[in-house]
Amino acid sequence: MTGADLQTVVRDLNEILFQQHGYAGDVDTYDDLDNANLMRVIDRRRGLPVAISILYIHVARAAGLDARGLSFPGHFVIQIDRPGERVILDPFNGGLALAADDLRGMLKVTQGSDAELIPDHYRAVADVEILLRLENNIKLRLIQQDRSADAAVIVDRMRLLAPETPDLMREAGLLHAHAGNLRAAIEALEAFLDRETLPGARRDAAALLERLRTNLN
Repeated sequence: MTGADLQTVVRDLNEILFQQHGYAGDVDTYDDLDNANLMRVIDRRRGLPVAISILYIHVARAAGLDARGLSFPGHFVIQIDRPGERVILDPFNGGLALAADDLRGMLKVTQGSDAELIPDHYRAVADVEILLRLENNIKLRLIQQDRSADAAVIVDRMRLLAPETPDLMREAGLLHAHAGNLRAAIEALEAFLDRETLPGARRDAAALLERLRTNLN
């Protein structure tokens, strides 16, 4: 693909992923947990924007392209760069190329009519951030189903990817506490207090930690 222009390369990638192998965004059962499980996405050929994007990035990189996810909110999109060429794509919708007006319209749907594009929306995210965003989709759906214990397991998995992230420690503590896993909740909140510096957040976590220790005894 090195001799073709980027538009042609993207067309070929779309042909491989979406036509030959039949991948697509799942618009019919969008909130199905399988849509955020990469193994099930590969089996079903359906998934969330971030899941389909992970596969697209993998295929693009295998073709020697500089592909990365962007921190665009609400709907995960990717960017492919070559010297003198750049394109932003929506893998969930068949690898559709997106202009600034398209992105602005998507942003207003999720963030409100006053929302405008800012430079951070074009910021490239590290691969680990993409995986965290995928796991976060699973966590949110489990919380919506009132499955706190299962959601806590997902947050613990996220902590393996980002072990120094205080917000994940705090969230793990809250979810484990809600699920009645007191020892796990205490461990997570103790780790949170070791790293968090904001007085208000520390005060709330310490109060919860004291109650959990009392209940455990």
